[in-house]
Amino acid sequence: MASHESLVAAIDQGTSSTRVLIFSSKSVELITYHQLEIQQLYPKEGWVEEDPNEILQSVKTCLEKAVDNLRALNIDPANIKSVGITNQRETTVVWDKVTGKPLHNAIVWLDLRTASTVEQLINKTPQNDKDFLRPQCGLPITTYFSAVKLRWLMDNCEEVQQAIQDERCLFGTIDTWLLWNLTGGIDGGKHITDVTNASRTMLMSINSLHWDDYLCRFFEIPKAILPEIRSSSEIYGRVKDGLLTGVPVSGILGDQQAALVGQLCFSPGQAKNTYGTGCFLLMNTGTMPVESKCGLLTTVGYQLGKDKPVMYALEGAIAIAGASVRWLRDNLGIIKSSEEIETLALQVDSTHGCYFVPAFSGLFCPYWQSDARGTICGLTQFTNKQHIARATLEAVCFQTRELLEAMNKDSGIPLCSIQVDGGMTANNLLMQLQADLMGIEVVRPSMTETTALGAALAAGAAEGVNIWTLDPKDMSTITTDIFSPSIGVQGHYSLSFVMCIDSEILGSRTFMLQFYV
Repeated sequence: MASHESLVAAIDQGTSSTRVLIFSSKSVELITYHQLEIQQLYPKEGWVEEDPNEILQSVKTCLEKAVDNLRALNIDPANIKSVGITNQRETTVVWDKVTGKPLHNAIVWLDLRTASTVEQLINKTPQNDKDFLRPQCGLPITTYFSAVKLRWLMDNCEEVQQAIQDERCLFGTIDTWLLWNLTGGIDGGKHITDVTNASRTMLMSINSLHWDDYLCRFFEIPKAILPEIRSSSEIYGRVKDGLLTGVPVSGILGDQQAALVGQLCFSPGQAKNTYGTGCFLLMNTGTMPVESKCGLLTTVGYQLGKDKPVMYALEGAIAIAGASVRWLRDNLGIIKSSEEIETLALQVDSTHGCYFVPAFSGLFCPYWQSDARGTICGLTQFTNKQHIARATLEAVCFQTRELLEAMNKDSGIPLCSIQVDGGMTANNLLMQLQADLMGIEVVRPSMTETTALGAALAAGAAEGVNIWTLDPKDMSTITTDIFSPSIGVQGHYSLSFVMCIDSEILGSRTFMLQFYV
């Protein structure tokens, strides 16, 4: 086989799919990849689960197929020098460390079953304050985060209760589940997570970066089942079997933090927005955590080495973005593939008063209303599927506009441009609408796989691997497309409407959404 420079593999395990991507160390070029969709399970209304074994098998299959692709390109797979992992965050897995078997399906980050658990936890706080734990962990008490899901499992799953009593239970987010299995599983697998994923559990002190005794007592979760917390870039272990046996796993980042790294947002004030199943706007805030007053999240951005400084971020999270396009495809049958939505939406010049709020899993930032539900309003006999398609794209943009305004207030640094990535950014209409509705430039890199690239950069920069220096000059081959606003911001008007939060009684519990066009 032909000789080639060192390669880095990135496992990108997302909500909708698993991908393995292989990057060149010299050009940062994507050499090849393989992708598989993941089945989402909906056992009850508001419940979202995935099979941990299916997730693990999808990773192994994607690794095999990506390596096969390398061979087809006449490139030796032995050139893969490290593996990075990036993952859907907050999704919770518990398993038996003796048998290696999951004790329950993974509870996905946007699952709503924990609404009553959240209510009970909030009732434990003075003044019933959902923000009571923010000083410790940077997060509100909501259905979103892992500790609440773990608490629900401990309260409702006998297998989990018994495994904890027998000291056989292990907890982890998806990164931990994958790392444990790749490095040996029941035969010495490494039970480790990184600071970015740990910061999404509500159990880690945002300041000390250790599992916090007070938080663990508050949720009544034993520290013995929690993984060890490490930096985002170091050798955690080596692949135990398969085609990459012996290759170090040396980078772990939650998917949104991976995109922050992949977009090279290494300076305070730099921000990126990722358009995937959900939508996530992150701004690098430097070495000190910034507490949000506007409903955003304080989170760890990255720590690229065990002796390197921790960089923090403010985050705005939207639960449903690309998932609304999938809903049009799978539930309504308006489109046959996700790519069709742009063509459909371009057939009309506006939504003609049709608006869509895809609050399928409640509303995240800045409202944190888990009991919100989706709505389409402004329908007339003139409304057709083209208008609904365009309203779906506008919904993503409107929600992002709200995040931008909250971030500008919290940071005190108004953004004049934003870097974007994720599958939806291939949609040029969406990007132009986003620029128009925010009134700032939207910058899309030629390398749109920045989430996987971030995991690869972390893995390749680890001590003992040293493939990359993480100097932005190393990424000079990445070019950008810039979408500039085409309408004047000063001429906007606002449309307000009331969305029912209580599905039974209109008007008893409502809230207002402000949209700007």
